Amino acid sequence: MSAVTSPTRPSPTRQASSGVRARTLNRIVIYGLLALFAIFYLMPLFVMLVTSFKTMDEIQNGNMLSLPHAPTFAPWIKAWSEVCSGLTCVGMKGYFWNSIKMVVPAVLISTLLGALNGYVLTKWRFRGHILVFAMMLFACFIPFQSVLLPMATILGSLGRFGVTLQNATGFNFGLGNSTVNLVFVHVVYGLGFTTLFFRNYYEAFPTELVKAAQVDGASFFQIFRRIMLPNSLPIIVVTVIYQFTNIWNDFLFASAYAGSGDVMPMTVALNNVVNTSTGVVEYNVNMAAAMIAALPTLIVYVVAGRYFVRGLMAGAVKG
Repeated sequence: MSAVTSPTRPSPTRQASSGVRARTLNRIVIYGLLALFAIFYLMPLFVMLVTSFKTMDEIQNGNMLSLPHAPTFAPWIKAWSEVCSGLTCVGMKGYFWNSIKMVVPAVLISTLLGALNGYVLTKWRFRGHILVFAMMLFACFIPFQSVLLPMATILGSLGRFGVTLQNATGFNFGLGNSTVNLVFVHVVYGLGFTTLFFRNYYEAFPTELVKAAQVDGASFFQIFRRIMLPNSLPIIVVTVIYQFTNIWNDFLFASAYAGSGDVMPMTVALNNVVNTSTGVVEYNVNMAAAMIAALPTLIVYVVAGRYFVRGLMAGAVKG
């Protein structure tokens, strides 16, 4: 009889070694792809940045991917204080502050109202609250273009009401002002998103804390101010980043309701600078103007970006 030979098994050391090699190969592939995608994604930003520090002679005679041989801040200075937007050559600084005056109140108001709506829809339920939330959620999917004419009609009515107030009281409370109009538009259009964020976050918030505060005699707004808001920092950061980015980068509403004159936001002014047909196209100045327009959103993401995913995950437990 012939002896039956058992199949040879790899030793534990060999198995561990092959497992380490497989994990190392996987990491190389994953990080290699991530690095490739990062380079591809950041390449336009790199070209904009290096071009903004070059002279026109170097841009015309050199490689757009090369670093500047003699970096200069002259394009940035000209973009900030001298560049022409249409026929007005006063730089981007005025339009930059127009965007700040529009974005800050719009973000604050829409965030506060979204927090209040989320609080009501989760902790103070009423008959039909699901229908109300569904309608607000539906508003998130309405295309910008479809609300241009209805919103223009509403803004016109508000402007006429502002004139009536001005004649009657001497104050119009900014009704009819282009910046106030844009604040109103962005608050209304962003309310569905901010309500969605806060509603999902508060859905996972312990209801027992609210009931305990009610037993202690806390009012509606006391609970909101002392319990809900202090524990809402992650979702507040998410909402502020989302709203700030959308409102600052908006071009459609800005061009429709404040597309001319000294009240133009940054995006409209940048479009006019880049598309101007007078004089020589100064690519370094255009790139510097584009970088100035992009800096606020970059700063917001650098400062608070690490809280963005954390806040989204905190609001994704329930909802």
